[in-house]
This record gives sequence, C-alpha cells and structure tokens, in this order.
Amino acid sequence: MENLLVGTSTGDDAAVLRLDGGQALVQTVDFFTPIVDDPELFGEIAAANSVSDIYAMGARPILGLAIAAFPTDRLPLSVLEAILRGGARKAAEAGFPVAGGHTIIDDVPKYGLAVTGIADADRIVRNSTAQPGDKLYLTKPIGNGILVCARRALSNGGWKQIVKREAGPSLDQAIDIMTTLNRSAAEAMVEVGVHAATDITGYGLVGHLLEMCDGSGVGARIRVSDVPILDDVRLYLEKGYVPAGTMRNVGTFQNRVESSVSSDDFTLVCDAQTSGGLLIAVSSENATALERALGARNVTFAQIGAMTEKGRKLEIVA
Repeated sequence: MENLLVGTSTGDDAAVLRLDGGQALVQTVDFFTPIVDDPELFGEIAAANSVSDIYAMGARPILGLAIAAFPTDRLPLSVLEAILRGGARKAAEAGFPVAGGHTIIDDVPKYGLAVTGIADADRIVRNSTAQPGDKLYLTKPIGNGILVCARRALSNGGWKQIVKREAGPSLDQAIDIMTTLNRSAAEAMVEVGVHAATDITGYGLVGHLLEMCDGSGVGARIRVSDVPILDDVRLYLEKGYVPAGTMRNVGTFQNRVESSVSSDDFTLVCDAQTSGGLLIAVSSENATALERALGARNVTFAQIGAMTEKGRKLEIVA
C-alpha cells in the first residue's frame, strides 16, 4: 500500500499509515508478564512501556485498548482490576483514554496496550534515517533488567503476597525510570528536528542501535563510560544476576559488533529494558538545540556516541 509509510521492513517501533490532510496514523502494541509485585504499579509500567513506541515515532497518543491474560482460578479478580486501574491512570497522564480491550484466561498474568497515535506525516521520526556524523543521545539510564532479575532472585513473596519486598536491590530508582513517560523527550526531538530515534526495550541498547544501523545503512560507535547506568547495577551484574532475555541478546549480538570492552560491560549494554529511554540520532548542527530542548523539559540525557560511515559495524569501546 502506497499510504503505508512505515511497516515491518525496518523493524521500527510502530506502523504508520498516511491519512488525508497530511496526517498519519501511528499504531503499536506491547504487553508482558509482571516485573513488580504491586499490580497497579505493574499496570503503570506496562502502559508507559506500550505508549513509548508512539513517542519514539514523534507521534501523540490518542487512544488505547487493553490486552490482558489472567489466571482467574489462582488469583482474585481484584488483582486484575488493580492492573487495569494502574494502566488507565498512566494512559490518562499521557492524555489518552483506554476505551476497551480484551482479556483471556491464562496461567500467567500479562498486560499491555494497543495504542493509536497521530502525527504530521512529514515529521514522522523513523529508526532508519540516521546519517553518518549524527550524535547519539540516550534519555534514560539502563540496567533495570538486571535489577529486576536480582530482586526476584533474592526476594520472597509474589503475586499471592502483594507486599513490598525488603531483600535484594531497591527498585525505587528503576521504578521511577520505568513509570516516566517519554513524552517530553519526544516533544523535544520533534521541536528540534532529528534524523532518527527509537526506544530502548527488550533488545537492549545494542539491539535497538543495531536496528538503527541496519535500517539506515550506517555504522555507530558508543562509549560505555558515557552510558548512564542505574545505581547498583554493576554490583548485581558482578554477582551473576542476569535475565534470560539479556543473555539471549548477548548471544545474538556479540558476532555483529566490534567490541573492546569487558564481558560485563557488553552484557550491560545488552541488558533487556522495560520502558527505557529514547535513543536519538541528531545532526551535529542541531545537537546543542536538542540539548537545550531536553533540558528545558527537565529530561535527563547523555551523549553516548555517534553514527559512523556506511559499511562500518557498531563499535563498542570503553
């Protein structure tokens, strides 16, 4: 279809369909299993994660539909109600209603949203249009996958015991990051005009940057020392608390990059994230303007590297 501006060919964050009047419809869907014990908090995180794909395209969310799976024979419906309540609250913060959805019975709770957004068709931000020399900015620290893994391994309780766990690492900082919408970061990049962007989720920083490199036909170089990291992540990484998704990323991506960093550092930049930040590629000429726009909106950010020439691999250095 000629009106399909973004489909599956570049592994982008959402599908984009051109509408009449210069507008574009942006659609995405995401859901996953619980990563925290509090069901309302889980709903908030899942909703923030789902709408992140809309923001990564430079679009504005306008409507959500809930997708849920729930073990009705093992957990009270009040838990499901709390999940849906948390998701709806985060959607309301983002400025759109959750107007319905669908639920099935399953052995493990799952929740997320299908989100529809709207944008100017000529200002869609893709992951496949980065250019050599672009500076790379990341708007949230990484490492929440490792912290959640350590928390699960070192704590008791679970969905039948909805209490705050005391053992293992604190998730307070990670929860603050995961529940923070990428709306302000998206507004900044659209205001300035950037070449490309994506959000950091299950494939980790390396995986999503590789998608940007592949789609754009260019290379990249990042410095691990410049990548923002959540507190205590290295401590638990050194103790071996690494999620299965992160290890799959390591195995999948290690032969596709040129890395001169330690195995721990490489694992860290492959860590599977939930509701991570935006990774933005912007021209050198517009980099200062982007920094001002992000700062004016109180968005934390770090310049972590740059895009390189065509034919180059993704390089990871200390």
